[in-house]
Amino acid sequence: MTAPTISPTTVTDEESVTDLDKPWKVIVWDDPINLMSYVTFVFRKIFGYSKTKADRLMMEVHTTGKAVVATGLREKAELDVFRLHEHGLWATMEHDS
Repeated sequence: MTAPTISPTTVTDEESVTDLDKPWKVIVWDDPINLMSYVTFVFRKIFGYSKTKADRLMMEVHTTGKAVVATGLREKAELDVFRLHEHGLWATMEHDS
């Protein structure tokens, strides 16, 4: 008895392939609960940002309602969102456009 053969799947829709290559962005949203100093602390702790960069991102969240704090592969973005949730921040992720 011979083993079954497996043929590779061909993707013909180039847009689907391109979507898989797009990085994900992690967005932190403003909330009425957390202090600005705490948000800065979390950005420094999770992402290792300098105080200047963490302060700039925190002010962007505060003034515009949201800020993109990281970009990368889906798995990394999911981990970042999870860690931000663990610290009580409201975060989501979406494809970078």
